[in-house]
Amino acid sequence: MISEKIATILDEKFAFFNHPRFIEHDPIQIPHSLSRLQDKEIMGFWVAILAWGQRKTILQNAHTLINLMDGAPYDFILHHQEADLKRFESFKHRTFQYPDTLYFIDFFKRHYSHTNSLESAFTKGLSPEDLTIENGLNGFYHYFFNSEWSPERTKKHIASPLKNSACKRINMYVRVIKVFNI
Repeated sequence: MISEKIATILDEKFAFFNHPRFIEHDPIQIPHSLSRLQDKEIMGFWVAILAWGQRKTILQNAHTLINLMDGAPYDFILHHQEADLKRFESFKHRTFQYPDTLYFIDFFKRHYSHTNSLESAFTKGLSPEDLTIENGLNGFYHYFFNSEWSPERTKKHIASPLKNSACKRINMYVRVIKVFNI
């Protein structure tokens, strides 16, 4: 049957990609290389959002971000000074530019100033009566852009079912943090 053939193909692909050897060439190595939960969450999310283009470029830019944050994203997010942000002026990844970087840093600072995990950001749109992924992703989108200075240009980088998006990169991030408990 066709469904058995598809199941076999999917099982083979799962076995190939769900293996430690795959990590060394994949952006998932970034959160795996960090030890602190919040560093993993910050960089895992950022890498998922930047996950378009060549893997090599994604990895280079992720390492650049970590270096710009002095090797400790969470500490940088919470304790940076305004002058520290200037170092990000030259950071870009395709259409992700300096204003987007500044907004991400601002979001993370606002969020982590009130809670210890990014996981709670994905439960903002959920109610006990309706625990759908769609509501969680829509709630996250509204929460992420809940700032008076959220740049319009940055909204293209965060998907939402409200915008008829499949939210591929954000779903990838949510799946990865659950699978790897990061």
